[in-house]
Amino acid sequence: MAGTENNDLRSRLEFAVGTARAAGEHALGYFRSTELVVETKDDGSPVSRADKEAEQLIRASLEAAFPNDAILGEEFGEQSGNTGYRWYLDPVDGTDSFIRGVPLWGTMIGLELDGQPAAGVVSFPALDEIVWAGSGLGAWWANSVTPLQEGETFPTEIRPARVSDVSEIGDAFMSTTSMRYFDEEGTTEDYNRVRLAVADDRGWSDCYGILLVATGRIDIHIDPLMSVWDVAPMPSIIEEAGGRATDRAGNRGIDLKTLVATNGKLHDAVLELLNG
Repeated sequence: MAGTENNDLRSRLEFAVGTARAAGEHALGYFRSTELVVETKDDGSPVSRADKEAEQLIRASLEAAFPNDAILGEEFGEQSGNTGYRWYLDPVDGTDSFIRGVPLWGTMIGLELDGQPAAGVVSFPALDEIVWAGSGLGAWWANSVTPLQEGETFPTEIRPARVSDVSEIGDAFMSTTSMRYFDEEGTTEDYNRVRLAVADDRGWSDCYGILLVATGRIDIHIDPLMSVWDVAPMPSIIEEAGGRATDRAGNRGIDLKTLVATNGKLHDAVLELLNG
C-alpha cells in the first residue's frame, strides 16, 4: 500500500508542477499590464482577473486528471472528494505585490493526504523560479525556467532544494511579509525579540520568503497571520529541504494561523524567543 500511495503522490506532484507553471504563466500575462482589472473582496483584500483565471485553470486541470480529489481554493471555494487527497490553491499569492508590479508573487498548490501535508509547489513566473516537494520525494528547485512546452511538466535543469547550515541565531537572516500583521495581532514585541537577536531582517514577502528558506538563502521566515491555502504547500517544501515549519506553538500541519519556517537548526531558538 505504501508503494501505491507513493506512486499516487508522485503522479500528483508531477502534475501539480506542470499545472502551477501553466497557471503562473497565464497570470504573468497580466503582470504590469494596463489591462489588469482589480476588485475588492468582502474582506477588503484585492483580487484581480489574473487570480480568478489562474485558479480556474488549475481547477479545470485537477478536475480532469483527479476528478475524485477534493479542492479548496482562495477564490472559488471548496469541492468535495473521496480519495483522501485535498488540493489547496492560491493562484496569485502576493496580490498586492502583483498589482504594484513587484515580482515577489507566486502560484501555490498544496496537497494533503488524510489531513496531513503531502506535497507542495510554488512557482514564481516573474522571477523564473520554481520549488516543489513531496513527502519522501525530496525538495527540488529550478531557476532560469524556460517557458512551458507542450507535454512538459518538470523543468529540464533541476537541483535539490536545501536549507542553510546556519546554527547560531546571531548569524541568521530572517524575513516576514509585513510588520503590520504583527501590529494587528498584538505580537509586535514577540517578533522584535527575534528580530533583535538575528544578524539582519528583511521584508521578503509572502511565499517568496519560503522559497528563500527552502533554498538556503535566508534562515528564518515568520508570518503571524495565515490562511490554509497560504500554509498548505509550505510544510512539505520546508521539511523535505531539511528544515521545519510549524506555528508559533510548535504545531505541524496545514491549518495553521501562524507560520514559522526555519532551517531546522534555529527552530527551537526562534520559538523560544517568540514565546518569551
